[in-house]
Amino acid sequence: MSVSIIVSSVKKVLASALTLSAIPDNWLQLIENKENHYTLNLSLPFMHDKIHRLWQQDILQDLSKNNTLKINGLEWKWQAAVAATQAPMGAKTLPQVKNIIAIASGKGGVGKSTVTTNLALALAAEGARVGILDADIYGPNQPNLLGITEKPQLQGKALIPMLKYGVQSMSIGYLLDSVQTPVIWRGPMVSGALQQLLYDTLWHELDYLLIDMPPGTGDIQLTLAQKVPVSGAVIVTTPQDLALLDVQKAVNMFKKVAVPLLGVVENMSYYHCPKCQHVDAIFGEAGGKQMAEQFELDLLGALPLNTDIRRACDAGVPLVVAAPEGEITQLYHQIAVKLAARLALRAAPMKRRFAKIVVE
Repeated sequence: MSVSIIVSSVKKVLASALTLSAIPDNWLQLIENKENHYTLNLSLPFMHDKIHRLWQQDILQDLSKNNTLKINGLEWKWQAAVAATQAPMGAKTLPQVKNIIAIASGKGGVGKSTVTTNLALALAAEGARVGILDADIYGPNQPNLLGITEKPQLQGKALIPMLKYGVQSMSIGYLLDSVQTPVIWRGPMVSGALQQLLYDTLWHELDYLLIDMPPGTGDIQLTLAQKVPVSGAVIVTTPQDLALLDVQKAVNMFKKVAVPLLGVVENMSYYHCPKCQHVDAIFGEAGGKQMAEQFELDLLGALPLNTDIRRACDAGVPLVVAAPEGEITQLYHQIAVKLAARLALRAAPMKRRFAKIVVE
């Protein structure tokens, strides 16, 4: 009886933390020892080095509500191994990358690049091996966000990714003469450059490669849909109606090209005044939640409009690094683990082929 109560509590807390309807049975194994000593063995297909401590607290608090339960000792054994998503049939694979995640918005100005960088750093802080590919050829932001001014080295004809804060990255911005140098290329050249940055970079054993997508639904997006084995996509939006209109186009695009959608992140969701503590929904309220419900997607989390995020980005020291114990950093960690969990649930071999794009 006690075993079933503990199992039920663990699954309930994890399901709530990850906003999943249920936790797979193979994520949890419980061994009962003598005299009401229990050992909890949890084997999750994603990294959770830091956040599991919060889960432990919540589980213990939930168990304490049961007055009939007798526990003389509880030992935790957390294990993690990131599951790899099999590439679609016909894909040019990246054997050194387990999962490729597109972070998209369909619209500029919603903070997608900032979200991408902080989510990558949060995944890395949880123990994952993470890389970022800056797919915005015309307006690369990752060099500034990561504070990288050096140029990548070559190994033969391949690029060695830049490494900072424990995250590998590659961007056309690293190869330009200066940040003011414009890229004046037509569509085919942009698509070719993206593929070179992806396939000619010596990524080193990545669990996740996050692709910081440009706004829109043009050449880059079609190249990714047709030629890159994308495991899933995350949609970033603000609550504003104008942003939601463009974001809906991005959602429909990914659905049309059969890229799984992992969920929605609502950025600039609210402003919390540090002086008077007033909370104001400057760009509207619950727009991301309503959009997620409309398309039957999960809302992974809501991030505030915050001066500290902007300052950290401008300084090239993203907030997850600058304030690792901060409240907003914890939000990034929660979102990162949620998307990793959803990707793990999809990690069975994919049946889909690359989508055929038809212009109607």
